[in-house]
Amino acid sequence: MSPNEILLTMRHISKGFAGVQALKDVQLTLRKGEVHALMGENGAGKSTLMKCMIGVYQADEGEIIYKGEKVNFSSVLDAQHAGISMIFQELNLIPHLTVAENIFFAREPIHLGMVDKQKMIKESAKILSLFDIDVSPTDEVRTLPVAKQQMVEIAKALSFDVEVLIMDEPTSALTEKEIDKLFELVNKLKDKGVSIVYISHRMEELKRICDHITIFRDGTYVSDHPFKEITMDEIITKMVGRSLDNHFPPKTAVIEDDIILSIMNAERYGVFEPLNFDLRKGEILGITGLVGAKRTELARAIFGADPLDGGEIYVHHKKVSIKDPSDAIKAGIAYLSEDRKLNGVAVRMTIRENITMASLDKVSNQIGVISYTDEEKASKTFIDKMEIKTPTIEQLVNNLSGGNQQKVVIGKWLFREATVMIFDEPTRGIDVGAKYAIYQLLDELAANGVGVIMISSELPEILGISDRVIVMREGRMTGMLETKKTNQEEIMHYATGVKNMFVNEYGGLK
Repeated sequence: MSPNEILLTMRHISKGFAGVQALKDVQLTLRKGEVHALMGENGAGKSTLMKCMIGVYQADEGEIIYKGEKVNFSSVLDAQHAGISMIFQELNLIPHLTVAENIFFAREPIHLGMVDKQKMIKESAKILSLFDIDVSPTDEVRTLPVAKQQMVEIAKALSFDVEVLIMDEPTSALTEKEIDKLFELVNKLKDKGVSIVYISHRMEELKRICDHITIFRDGTYVSDHPFKEITMDEIITKMVGRSLDNHFPPKTAVIEDDIILSIMNAERYGVFEPLNFDLRKGEILGITGLVGAKRTELARAIFGADPLDGGEIYVHHKKVSIKDPSDAIKAGIAYLSEDRKLNGVAVRMTIRENITMASLDKVSNQIGVISYTDEEKASKTFIDKMEIKTPTIEQLVNNLSGGNQQKVVIGKWLFREATVMIFDEPTRGIDVGAKYAIYQLLDELAANGVGVIMISSELPEILGISDRVIVMREGRMTGMLETKKTNQEEIMHYATGVKNMFVNEYGGLK
C-alpha cells in the first residue's frame, strides 16, 4: 500500500440514540500513514463515529471499508485484533489492577495453564519505555496521577499490532513535556505507516502533527481538507456555523472590596504548605501550575473532600468548619472536579436526577418525599439556561457528549445556589464554541456575586478569563499576579522557578 493510498473509508454513516440523531449520513476517508484530525463542537458526532468504527456501537446505516474489504466489528477486541485501537477521552482503566494487568487485560500471556506474570511485566516494561515515563508495570493504576494514567491508556492501545490508532483528546491531562513525547511517538508511528485519527479541541496542537482534517457540525459532515490549505478561523467558522472574533467574552463583572472567601494558613502535611488568599466579589481568581503543583489537592481540601491539617476558612467573614463535602455544601461552597465522570456526574442516572441530586431538600417535602414536578421544573430550567443538547430530561447522562456532561455538573451547582464555585479545568475536552459559553457563564456568575475560582493549565485561558492568578509549584504558592499586568513567561517563571525561559505559542515551555 503506497503512503497516499486509502486505508479506511466510512460512507453514509447514521446513528441515533433514544430520540437523538447523533450522526446523519457522514463520511470519513483515512489514508495510510497520516494524522487525520476530526474537528467539531461537543455533540457533533466525532466520538460516536469512532465508536461505530471499532464496534462499541453498530451504525444504523452505512458501511466501513478497511483495507479494501467491508467490515463490521462486533466488539472493541474484534477491532483491536484487526489492527484498530482507540484511546478514549475518559480513562478506561481498572483502578485496582496493576499497569501490566491493565495493558494485557483479557489477553494475558499463559504458560502451563496459568497467567505468566513475569512475561506480562517484561512486555509491559518494553511498551512503557517508548514513553520514557516513570511508571512501574507493577504499580496499581489507582496510585498514579491522572496524567500517568493517560499515558498507560496510550501504552495499552499500542500494545496491539496497530494500523489505525484513534486518539480522543489524548493530551487533556498531559504536561507539555509529556505532550512533546507523545508527538514524537506519533511521528514514529507515521513513519511506520500507522494511520492516526486525532480528536482534540486544542486547535494549536493540530499545527504540529496533522496532515488532513475533517469537520463535523451537529452530527453532519461539513468538509475535509489538507491541513495546510485551511486556516484556524475557517475551521472555527465551519465547526460552529459562525465566526468567533474573540475567543474570550468581554468582562461585565465589577470587582468590589467585599471579600467572599478567605483562606488563612490552610495546609496539608506533605501535600501543600500554609496558603493565604482572599476572593473578592465580582472577581474570577485563577489558580495555575504544572502537574504536581497541588492545585487540585488545595481545591479538594477547601471542599472537605480531603482533610486540612491546619488553617481557617471564612465565607462572607464567617468562620466555617469543613470536615467533609456536606459541610462545604452547607457553607455554600461547590467544587466541579476535573474528572467529571468520576466525581461530577452519575452517568447511569438521568439529567433530572443529576441536576437535583445536590439539592434534594429543595425538591422534597417535609418528610423527605421527592417531588417529580419540582425536579422537572428545576431540570428544565437549567437545561435551557446551560443549552444542554438533549431530547428529554430523562436522558441518561452517559449518552451526552463530554461538553454537555460538563454543563449538567454546572447546572447542578447553579441550582444549589452556591456562594463559592471552584472550577477545576472547566473546559477540559470542550470545543471552542462551548468554551466561550462557559467563559460567559463564569463572568455572569461573578457579576451576580458568586465567588469564582478557576483552576486551569491553559495559560491563554488564565490570562483571558481571570482577574488575578495564584501560581503554585510543588505545594507552595510562588506568586499572586494581576493578569492585566503579567504574561505567560512570568507565570511560567513562578510555576517552574526557571528564569529566562522561552514560552512557545502553545502556552507552554520549549
